[in-house]
Amino acid sequence: VQLQASGGGLVQAGGSLILSCAASGSIFSINAMGWYRQAPGKERELVARLTSVGSTNYPNSVKGRFTISRDNAKNTMYLQMNSLKPEDTATYYCRIDTFLPSTYWGQGTLVTVSS
Repeated sequence: VQLQASGGGLVQAGGSLILSCAASGSIFSINAMGWYRQAPGKERELVARLTSVGSTNYPNSVKGRFTISRDNAKNTMYLQMNSLKPEDTATYYCRIDTFLPSTYWGQGTLVTVSS
């Protein structure tokens, strides 16, 4: 199973981006899926999480601006990012956790927000 993240790029502050994470192969017993980010010199942090029962979790830094969703038919999850700020600049990673437990990471996609 591989996760392929895409959609990153350069955007001006206040702009929007949609990140995608496509899973190749079948992943069973998904507990949760999420998006994380890591800025240079900083630790990787959670930005959005969606559980198997549909509950979501966002840190205050992105709450109201970011939305996580999934399309089961396409084996893909998304991160809609609005009102982007320079401090959102980071490499974004998708992640899937199963009940087994197993964890899968995508390769990361770079988001750069210019001021």
